[in-house]
Amino acid sequence: MALKDVIGQNKAVNILFRTIQRDRIPSSYLFAGEPGIGKKFAAINLAKAVNCTKIVNSHQSSFIGHKNNKEEPERLLTVDYRLTDCCDVCSSCRKIDAGIHPDFSLILPESGQIRIEEIRAINEILFLKPFEGRKKIVIVDDAELMNQNAANAFLKTLEEPPEDSLIIIISSNPDRLPDTIRSRCARINFTPLPGEECEKVIERSLGHQPPVISRKTNIKKPETDDSILSTLARLSMGRPGSAISGDLIEERDRAVNILKSMLKAGKDSWVSRDEMEKWFDQILLLLRDIAVSKITQDENSLINSDLKGYLNKLGRSMELKIIIENYLKLSNLKRYFNFNLNKSLTWNYTGSMLRKAMDTVYV
Repeated sequence: MALKDVIGQNKAVNILFRTIQRDRIPSSYLFAGEPGIGKKFAAINLAKAVNCTKIVNSHQSSFIGHKNNKEEPERLLTVDYRLTDCCDVCSSCRKIDAGIHPDFSLILPESGQIRIEEIRAINEILFLKPFEGRKKIVIVDDAELMNQNAANAFLKTLEEPPEDSLIIIISSNPDRLPDTIRSRCARINFTPLPGEECEKVIERSLGHQPPVISRKTNIKKPETDDSILSTLARLSMGRPGSAISGDLIEERDRAVNILKSMLKAGKDSWVSRDEMEKWFDQILLLLRDIAVSKITQDENSLINSDLKGYLNKLGRSMELKIIIENYLKLSNLKRYFNFNLNKSLTWNYTGSMLRKAMDTVYV
C-alpha cells in the first residue's frame, strides 16, 4: 500500500504529497480526526514515502537549483505521484511495513497510557543519525493518552527537533493535548468517509470476504455480500476502522438484546462500564432512526435500515416529541460517564425512562 491508496482523505493526502514534492516536510505533524478513518495508515505510508529508496534520488535531483527559489516552477503545482509516493517494494518500504526499519518507530499506548519512558525512548531514537533512510521517523498513536510527565518531556523534543527527523502525532481527541504541543505541529485534519468509500475500505481490508453475521437475535439480517458491506458502512458512521477492528453487527445485536431485557425490567445486563458506554451509543442511533422514520419514511436515511420493521414497531406508540426528549436525556446522561456513574443505578433510571416511552409489546 502507498499514500495514493488512502481512501476518502484526498485533501489530507494531497497536502502531504505537495510537502514531499516541494521538499518542505515539517519536523512534526499532528494527524487529527475521529478514530478509524485512516490516520495511522496515512502516517505509516508517509513514512514509507519519505524514506523510499526508489524515489529519494529522483526526488532530490528534481530540486537542484529550486530549493531556495521563492518562485517555484510551475511543474510543482501538480502532484506527480511518481516523485512523491513510495514504491512499496524496495527494502525500506518492506521494512517499515514489517516494523523493522532502523529509522522508523511506532509508539502505542500501554494500559491506556503513554508514559515518560516511551517518550525518553523517542528522544534517544531521534537524536541518532539516520542509519538507512532520509529521516528518522517516529509515529505516536493515540497521543492524547500521554500523561503529564510524558507530555512535558515530549514538548522539549518538539521545541528543538533533531535534524533529519520527522515526528507524526496521531490523535482522535486533539483538544486533550496541551496547547504547547498542538501549536508546534503542522496539523492535518482527517474526516469521516462517505458511505461508498467506507465500503471500499472495509471490502479491501476484509479481503473481499463477507463478515460473519450474528444469529443471536430474531431480527432479519441482510443476506447478500453487498448488503452486508452497506450495513457495516452505515454502522461505522464514516469510520471504517471500527468495522474492521470489531463486529459492528454483533455489537448492535447485543445492544438490542440488552434493550429487550431492560424494557422487560430485567436485571443489569451490562458486563462492564465500557459496554455500557457502547450501548448508549447504539441506543442513541436507534432513537435517531425511529425519529427519522417517523419524519421521512425514507429507508435510505436510516443507519439501521435493515431493522426498519423492528424500529417501526418499537416506536409506534412514541410521539416525535417524546423520542427527541428521550434522545436528549440519554445524550446528557452520557456526558456524565467520566464521573464514574453507578452502573446499576444508571440501568434502573434508563430502563424506567424508556419503558414509559416505548411500546414494550414488541420488544
